[in-house]
Amino acid sequence: MSSSIAKSSAMRIAAGRHRLFSNTAVTGGRAQLPAALEERVSQTLDNMKSAGTFKTERVITTPQNSSIKVQTSTKPVLNFCANNYLGLADHPTVVQRASEYLNKWGNGLSSVRFICGTQTIHKDLENQITEFYGQQETRDTILYASCFDANAGIFESLLTDQDAIISDSLNHASIIDGVRLCKAKRFRYANGDVADLDRQLQLAADAGCRVKMVATDGVFSMDGVIAPLKEICDVVEKHGAVLFVDDAHATGFLGPSGRGSGEYWGVMDRVHLVNSTLGKALGGASGGYTVGDKLLVTLLRNTSRPYLFSNTLAPSMVGAAAAAIDLVNNPVTRGPLLDQLWSNAALFRSRMSDSGFVLAGEGHAIIPVMLGDARLASLMAEKMLARGIYVVGFSFPVVPKDKARIRVQLSAAHSTDQVNYAVDSFIEVGRELNVIQ
Repeated sequence: MSSSIAKSSAMRIAAGRHRLFSNTAVTGGRAQLPAALEERVSQTLDNMKSAGTFKTERVITTPQNSSIKVQTSTKPVLNFCANNYLGLADHPTVVQRASEYLNKWGNGLSSVRFICGTQTIHKDLENQITEFYGQQETRDTILYASCFDANAGIFESLLTDQDAIISDSLNHASIIDGVRLCKAKRFRYANGDVADLDRQLQLAADAGCRVKMVATDGVFSMDGVIAPLKEICDVVEKHGAVLFVDDAHATGFLGPSGRGSGEYWGVMDRVHLVNSTLGKALGGASGGYTVGDKLLVTLLRNTSRPYLFSNTLAPSMVGAAAAAIDLVNNPVTRGPLLDQLWSNAALFRSRMSDSGFVLAGEGHAIIPVMLGDARLASLMAEKMLARGIYVVGFSFPVVPKDKARIRVQLSAAHSTDQVNYAVDSFIEVGRELNVIQ
């Protein structure tokens, strides 16, 4: 190449670089946000703070348990807002198994499942979960990095633009996001309203939809309400539809042997697909799964994008989940945990109701204390923390406007004395803030 050609080429490259970066504000080598974006985001955050909906994170300095330490407090506080329903997040058996798997199998696979990211322990855990639900001859399980991923990957893979998804109006955000990704026609029925579900299924049939899938939470986590699965199954079968249940707030502790909302209602064999998590009652770490018809699970392994493009679940998490399921499967360990959990929930609900608090839900370890005003919920949570009780105020957009609450979650790790102290603290703060008399 001649020197003149090389010089001309270098000038063109330099000019191209100038055009590329000329529209980006740079100060001292640092990219600067466009003024319009900075102004809009700042205003949004200011509005959230004014409305009492701005969320801050308290930093925990200890393992998850009924008693924890946070950076803002010098003394331990009692934790009443974790999904640690069975108290297994720091259970010695769970921690030991996680450590064993870490030492034996390494930290991770550095790959997705279909390339070089499947170990025998992943297949073992999938088989263990399938056995947990029964009907191993017709069911299979597929692991995900989270239940959110499982919900994001299921609808797009199984439904087409010729199909319909009929979703409960209060379904979890991950189900809503998963539905948005698929091309199926969308119908929505009022929360837990089986008659409305029947109507929506008929509308889907009238619209010529070939496959109709009904999606519902097994337990609605903001309200502590268990979905009426028996009646839902009746309607689903009437219309020849498919039933999908997200059982994240039921797996491991709801039902006589902890199999979830399907077991609670006696309809496990009538539910086609269950998505759930390993990150709540089953060890409290991370990971999720879909369990259901083998044919459908096989399609998910080949087309579900969160599965195909996400790294394999870490061995330590696999070990922890396997140990947690073993504890739930064993009546000797399961029995005392479930007894303590439901005794705690009954005690808390009874004493709080008797004191005049308005509570939502029924028959679950999630017990929302309804307050209405977002600022009031935030203030009450702060005053409870000052008394050594860690709870969190929930407000819009997590819950509807004017439906702010403190969602209390009981655990088998709580002692009776701890539950009574929490109620005593609620009564003191409730009177101080004129929530109760």
